[in-house]
This record gives sequence, structure tokens and C-alpha cells, in this order.
Amino acid sequence: MYQAIKYLHSYWAYLVVLVVIFATLNALYSFFTNKEYSYKDFRLSLFALIVTHLQFLIGLVLFFVSPLGLQSISNNGMATVMKDSTLRLYAIEHPTVMLLTAVFITIGYSKHKKKLTSGPKFKMLAIFYGVALVLLLSRIPWASWL
Repeated sequence: MYQAIKYLHSYWAYLVVLVVIFATLNALYSFFTNKEYSYKDFRLSLFALIVTHLQFLIGLVLFFVSPLGLQSISNNGMATVMKDSTLRLYAIEHPTVMLLTAVFITIGYSKHKKKLTSGPKFKMLAIFYGVALVLLLSRIPWASWL
């Protein structure tokens, strides 16, 4: 079961990164070119929200079944985990930053729906999805992912 969840989490991550990059670039481009907000933009931002939330839920399950997640903290103790950069990345940094990523995407999606005109809608998406993208890219375990 652990291996299946790990593979699902790893391969779904490619989709998440691509969709969040595309949604962020779309929001930035549309904001700076004063494009009208369309149903395509709504669907793209919603798809980014959905794939990010699904990835977070898969990652949450993985956190509890992985030897590098909660088991690492309970077996080694928090002091040992915090001193080891690899253990700290998998047990603390990655889950925390990915939670923040999902939160920023959720806030951006929620705030953009409340705006009435295209400019502010794209601005909200660009800001919050942009911050989420930076957070997402900052804590991907690149050594094991590529």
C-alpha cells in the first residue's frame, strides 16, 4: 500500500506543478493584457484548486504511512529529525509548506470569485497562485523526484 500511495503522490505531483504554473501564468498574462475573464479562466483556476487539494490529501495519507513521515518523528524523536536535513524535509518542511500551498490556492480561488470585474479577479489569482507556486517549487524533494 505504501508503494502505491508513494507512486500516486509522485506522479500526480507532475500534474499539479504543470497546472499551477499554467494557471499562474494565465492569470499574470490576462491581468497585464487586460483580458476579459472567461469561463476558461474559471475552469483553469478551479482545476488548479482541485488537483492541489487531491495531491495534499494523498500526501497526508502518505505522511501517516511513510517511514519518512510521522513514523520518523516517533521513532527518532523531534530533535533528531530537526538535525537531519533529509528527515526534516520529508517529515516537517515538505508537509508544512505544501499545506501552505493549498491554503494560498484556496484563498486565491475564494477571493477571486468575489471580485466583479476581470482585472481584480486576475490580480487575486496571480498573487495567491504565484505565492503558492513559489512555495510549491521551494519544497519539492528534487533529489528523489527527478
